[in-house]
Amino acid sequence: MTHEDDDPTNAQGSDDSARETEKKERVLHTRIPAMLESELKAAAAALRIPVSNLVRTILEDAVAMADRATGRVESGLERAARSVAAERERLRERVKKLDPLANAVAFQTVVVASPTECSSCGNSLEPGDDAALAITNRPGPKLFVCTACIPRRGARSEDDGT
Repeated sequence: MTHEDDDPTNAQGSDDSARETEKKERVLHTRIPAMLESELKAAAAALRIPVSNLVRTILEDAVAMADRATGRVESGLERAARSVAAERERLRERVKKLDPLANAVAFQTVVVASPTECSSCGNSLEPGDDAALAITNRPGPKLFVCTACIPRRGARSEDDGT
C-alpha cells in the first residue's frame, strides 16, 4: 500500500490516476532463509545490481518459464486428447463393421422371455418369439438372432469359398 492510496484528495476518477496506479511498483515482503539471503546478496554484488532488481528479475523469469511450461503442457494435453478421441472414433467404426456373430460356435434355439433385438439384423424380438442364442468362444454380451438370421444346416458360409 502506498501513501497516495490513503490521500482523499487524490483524483481517483481520472485516466492519469488509473495509469499511474497500474505503473506503480508494489513492495512484496517475504521470509527467506538466511543462507538464501546471503546468496542473493553475493550474486547481486557480483552483478553490481541492487538485490531487489535481482530478485525481481528472478521472479519475472520464473513466472515466464512457468507460463511457457504450462502452455506446452496444455498444448500437449490437447494434442493427446484429440489423438485419443480420433482413435476412439476409429475403433468405434471398426467395431461397427465387425460381424457380431463372427465368434459364434453354435446356436441354441430359445423362446425369448424379454424384449431384445437380433444381433445380426437388428429386428425386435418380443417375449414369446422364437430365436436362437449364439454361443461364442469369447466373453461378452448375450447374442440373440431371429429365426431368419439363424444359419441353416447344410448351408456353408461365404468364408468357406464353396
